[in-house]
Amino acid sequence: MFDELEKYKSSGHFFFEENDQLNNVCNAPKNGIGVYIVYALKNGKIELIYIGSSGKIKQNGTAKIRKGGIFDRLVNGKQFDEPRKKSWKQKLVSEKIDALDIYWYETFDKNHNDIPVTVEGNIIQSFFDINGNLPKWNKEY
Repeated sequence: MFDELEKYKSSGHFFFEENDQLNNVCNAPKNGIGVYIVYALKNGKIELIYIGSSGKIKQNGTAKIRKGGIFDRLVNGKQFDEPRKKSWKQKLVSEKIDALDIYWYETFDKNHNDIPVTVEGNIIQSFFDINGNLPKWNKEY
């Protein structure tokens, strides 16, 4: 859906199910910054439900990496008033989601200088242009 993400070679994805521990299945880097996209797998269908980013760029042009990088943002970042390691489990149950499929991309590294929040904004804009709304778990942008 987002061809612009194909250029990021430092990328990956993992699945998260109700009985998993998010910190055990998450394979995102602990020292990188970038964007992530969350898909819900439910009743044989796939739905993009969240787009997020981690990390900032300092005035001098260097990366400001959250302690624990994208990994920590995914595992311990707050969403629905709880760390994701708790809130995502609750959402799997309450929304009867079979699993989450999370894709991550390092957008600012030795090969690319793309500011994570800018990439996030471009992806959200593309989603909005196609669907007329934000992903289900993105409350605002």
